[in-house]
Amino acid sequence: MCPDQTQPGFTHWGSFAEYVALHSADTNLVAVSDVVEDAAAAALGCRFATAYRALNARAGIRRDEWITVVGVGGVGLSAVQIAVAAGAKVVAVDRTPTALALARSLGAEHTVLADGRDVVAQVHELTGGGSHVAVDAVGTAATCADAIYSLRRRGRHVQVGLLPSVHGHPAVPMERVIAWELDILGSHGMASADYPSMLRLVEAGTLRPQALVEREVGLAEGARLLPLRDSAAPVGVTLIDPRT
Repeated sequence: MCPDQTQPGFTHWGSFAEYVALHSADTNLVAVSDVVEDAAAAALGCRFATAYRALNARAGIRRDEWITVVGVGGVGLSAVQIAVAAGAKVVAVDRTPTALALARSLGAEHTVLADGRDVVAQVHELTGGGSHVAVDAVGTAATCADAIYSLRRRGRHVQVGLLPSVHGHPAVPMERVIAWELDILGSHGMASADYPSMLRLVEAGTLRPQALVEREVGLAEGARLLPLRDSAAPVGVTLIDPRT
């Protein structure tokens, strides 16, 4: 929440490169134990860490609560694994059957295919009245609305998807928020100071971000794949290793 925050790839050049300039490195670098393999460490940012903060620091998930995750790409799959590790029960929603299959392998109790059928009605039926927490890991007006409407009364919604205002500000179903006294929470990444608690869970094997990795490619292949992201339907996470 720093008003002067910097992020490689957002506020200055970086991220997909052999070398990245990191501002205030004495504060922002996080030590990683030798126990944590490279793939696990690389998979933490930003999807896994973002999901970890969204569920724990913002939503405050509790054991046996129902968590609906709308969109099981990198952030959504991370949210599934983190929620399951916390003892919550997960409903994963996506339009890609193979992504839902991966979510189920990570511990999702139910999966809902967003293929035109009433997603909200299915979630309410599966959870016995709606989820306690919902996460929009996509960021569209439709996925945001599905997540909010999937909640039970006094549920908590966490908006992680950026929800860009393509045609003006997107509509949010505030009538449901008011009538059912829902909490609407924004969540944006995770500060370096919060990494040690998450890394301890990775070291213990409680969290396994490497399980989300579908493939590893070099920088040249990464540059070829990057423009295809809006039309591809990948399952899991692709890591770019500049050493290859």
